[in-house]
Amino acid sequence: MKPCDSKRRPSYFTEKSNESAVKYINRKFPNIDIRGGSQHLSSIQKQKSAVLEGLQSYYESFIDVMEFRDNVYELLNTIDACQCFFDIAVNFDLTKNYLDLIVTYASVFYMLSRIDDKKAIVGLYNCAYEFSNGNSDPSFPRLGQMFIEYDHPWKKLSEEFGPHTKSVTGALLSLRMLYPRRNLSADQWRSAQLLSLLASPAAMLSPTCCDTMACEYLSTEVMERWILIGFLLCHSSLNTNADSQNLWKTALRSGLYLTVIRDEVLNIHKLSEDFFDGLKGYSKRIPDIKECKDYVITNCGALRREKRNFLRNALKELTKVLEDEPALLGPKALYVFMALSFSRDEVLWLVRHAENIPKTKTPEDYADSQLAELLYHMEKLRTLLAQHRYVIQRYHLQYLSQYDALVLNDIIQGMYVCPEEESVLMSSFVSTLSTQCFCLLQAYTSTGKAPLALKDYPDLAKVMNMAQFHTRMMDSVNELLCETADLSILCFHARVFEKLFSQSSEDVSMQRYLTAFPVICSHFSQCLHPLCPEETEEIENQSLKLCVSFLEEISRQTCTVVLEICAEQCNLHEKLLPKHSAETISTARNKKLKKSLPKKGDVPKEKPGTESLRKDRAIVTNLDKMHQALTELCASYSICADFTVFKHIIVPAEFLLSQLEIRLNKVIVQMANYNQSTHEIARPSDLLAGIQAYVTSLHSLSCYINIDVTRLVKNVLLQQTQPLDSYGSQTITTLYTNWFLEGLLRQASSALIVHCPTTQCFVNQNTENEQSFHAEEYADICGLRSLAELIGPYGLKFLNENLMWHIISQVGELKKLVSDNMDVLVQMRANFENPDAMSDLQKKLTGCENVLKRMTIIGVILSFRSMVQEALGEVNVSIYCLKDLISPEGDIKVTLSVYEMASAAGLPCEIDPALVSAIANMQTDNSSIEDEFKITCLLLVFIAVSLPTLCLDPNSFYSRAQGGHQNNIHCLATAVNHIAAAMFTVQRKNTRIQLQEFLKVASSILLQLGQNVERMEIKNRDSIYVILHMIVEQSPFLSQDMLETCFPYVLLRNAYREVHKTFIHTMG
Repeated sequence: MKPCDSKRRPSYFTEKSNESAVKYINRKFPNIDIRGGSQHLSSIQKQKSAVLEGLQSYYESFIDVMEFRDNVYELLNTIDACQCFFDIAVNFDLTKNYLDLIVTYASVFYMLSRIDDKKAIVGLYNCAYEFSNGNSDPSFPRLGQMFIEYDHPWKKLSEEFGPHTKSVTGALLSLRMLYPRRNLSADQWRSAQLLSLLASPAAMLSPTCCDTMACEYLSTEVMERWILIGFLLCHSSLNTNADSQNLWKTALRSGLYLTVIRDEVLNIHKLSEDFFDGLKGYSKRIPDIKECKDYVITNCGALRREKRNFLRNALKELTKVLEDEPALLGPKALYVFMALSFSRDEVLWLVRHAENIPKTKTPEDYADSQLAELLYHMEKLRTLLAQHRYVIQRYHLQYLSQYDALVLNDIIQGMYVCPEEESVLMSSFVSTLSTQCFCLLQAYTSTGKAPLALKDYPDLAKVMNMAQFHTRMMDSVNELLCETADLSILCFHARVFEKLFSQSSEDVSMQRYLTAFPVICSHFSQCLHPLCPEETEEIENQSLKLCVSFLEEISRQTCTVVLEICAEQCNLHEKLLPKHSAETISTARNKKLKKSLPKKGDVPKEKPGTESLRKDRAIVTNLDKMHQALTELCASYSICADFTVFKHIIVPAEFLLSQLEIRLNKVIVQMANYNQSTHEIARPSDLLAGIQAYVTSLHSLSCYINIDVTRLVKNVLLQQTQPLDSYGSQTITTLYTNWFLEGLLRQASSALIVHCPTTQCFVNQNTENEQSFHAEEYADICGLRSLAELIGPYGLKFLNENLMWHIISQVGELKKLVSDNMDVLVQMRANFENPDAMSDLQKKLTGCENVLKRMTIIGVILSFRSMVQEALGEVNVSIYCLKDLISPEGDIKVTLSVYEMASAAGLPCEIDPALVSAIANMQTDNSSIEDEFKITCLLLVFIAVSLPTLCLDPNSFYSRAQGGHQNNIHCLATAVNHIAAAMFTVQRKNTRIQLQEFLKVASSILLQLGQNVERMEIKNRDSIYVILHMIVEQSPFLSQDMLETCFPYVLLRNAYREVHKTFIHTMG
């Protein structure tokens, strides 16, 4: 249980009802009288079962510590009794395990002293136990005594280790040659060309051998922990032995902090000073400690920084050579583990000191913006070992069988004394080369009375150490990697880890190495322990949180650079658009005609492409810098395609794709430049050109990194065809839908913008108030084709749904007007051929202008929809044979289903399926189909008898240039045909018959209009006649023959002649 972790603190300490009991137990511990303190312990008595259950695991953990102490006591006494010999160079495993045991033992009781609630936990449990069983727990007295003894752990531990001073000191002094040799400066490493395979090319293929193979990659941090804690426990030799004192001082000069466990550290100088200050005869050691501390603060930061700089270059060289020649991993495997161990020591030193930066004039020594490179090369070496483990195994298999076994056999044969047990072990080791046999042999041959003393046979120890390393290369490469390159402790230094990442990400030269940080998160699963399963979830969440935050930041930086390049390319592409050619043409024409030249102050406009012209390649443009940054960032993704963090497979490239998807969606919406207050928006053709430039630039990203750009672009553009993207933000579909409804069609409904059938676009009217946009730039063939490409069938479906909503609202109002004039319309329908009756009924009719106004609005909307559908059909591969599936006698539901599919592809349909669906879903107050049919028929009559009122509007004039009327009443033809077809389809009636009736009524009314020569209606009579012809021309249900039966063709011919007379021909 971590001492200061409030999250895992038992709930009984936070409950107010238990405060009195906890205070009482802490005050009386360990002599707790439950009878005398019943008034304080009443809350414990009430919930004794719950307390026992809740604190049992904690109590048993303390018992485990007590049993651990007993076992260690016994083992240490046995070792002393056997007079074991310890030398790291001879019996490495025995010495290492012995020193590890001592440090672990001391660390356990130091951590025990840090647990503030230990007395309360044990006391509460014992009280609950006594309340339940009538007597105290058997282990409680010993536990209580142990807690009292270890309130001052280092004093008690030094007393305990007094009898073991000889063995401990002997083991520590075996480091006096190894530790100084490993603790050299960067300059000394550089002079010795440490870790360099290229220093002696002739020996490149020779196997790396030495007397102490395992010592070469032994962590210096581990050795420092052995030395400093060991001499703290067995300090007598510091006053009597110069070698002990020198070794101790050297370790004290290596740093300020020692790791106890995870993020728990010892301030070793302060601890040592306080400890020796209370001991007699050690006053001379305190100046030594202060001197070492001052040396560390003054010099150590810079020395360690230089070591990291050396290791960065050394590991880079080693990685490059081994990537090029992986077969060298066989003879030079030791170099790799040495490099990993040295680098790990420097990284962890920086982390634990960056967490606790001392007061110094150079705090920058405790920050490293280039750490990413060192971590990156460490991961590359780990990857190389994993990729080529069969090379390593094959090499060492041959080495063991053809060299180690033979040499060992020769040495054993030449030994004079070899007892039976040792002989059996040696024979077993030679035949199997087992690490376990070697460890047993070390134990047998390291006791004081051993017939065969290993220290007397240094050659045997050397060969056996070498054979053991080669055996580990065969069987335990992963375990060796954990010893030398495990950085899982960084999980508990998350703040410093994030800070180091932030520093590295700000250094442009380090961007290619940044992915090393998230990859290191895959180590964090190694810091779990089977005895602490409750930590798994927390550590997993912490690991994933760090990993995701690192990858998101790398992806964010990469995405920013990518989109900046895209924006730059988009700006260059925008200069090449046709709209900019007019100025260039004008300039060239003026030059040819020798017109006035520009003034001296005027700066000539640069032509597109001038940015690519440069006199000197050394001149670096902004685009060059961005491409360089992109190259660096994309290189960081090359460390691995994927890695695993707690069974979660992490794919770094997917984070980039996700970030690009989010940002690209936002960029496309920003490029639309929609302003809701001023109704301004980018032209669809301009936006399409910009998106195409972006997409072209994005595809170049696949040259840097292996990602599926096509999938990215498809996902983004598909999201833009929906009203909202996958993150709930508005898309260009929503923006353009809102703009066309609120900006263009609303003004078209007021005749400020006119639908122009001749040029198939909408154009602005010439009015005093200048419009904020030119309608023909948005609603022409090019603009609508671009819109169809941008938002596709899905987006146009959303647009159509909104158009239908506006149409339905107008249809609802039209039905109300019909209901208000129901009686008059019924009579007019019966007497349309009686002029006198019609004249009287016309006076009773109200809302004629309103009906025509609303029908015109519907017509404008449907005309726009028709143009959009046509544009969609032109940009998509239409299924022209689709409508061949329709049978005239077929079911109307099947027909509408086919029409719906055809409409989605942009094909024109006789009946608009969207309009049919919208009308069918209208609220009709439960009226019957017959009632609805009657209202529809009367609506057509209403429209027909209202047509003469159009003559009163001076804007009802037909313009040959535009192919329509100034007030958009030519859209009535579209409205009548579509509304009638949709409504009669819903009502299952014959559309042709009903439209013929409309044609008869309209013809009769218009013929009566022709007889009124002196009235005002005659002014635009010919323009109104043209509308009647348009209705027939656009209808799939009416024909010219039907029109001629009720309206003379000669009137139409004369009408067209009259409206064309006033057309003014202009020649440019």
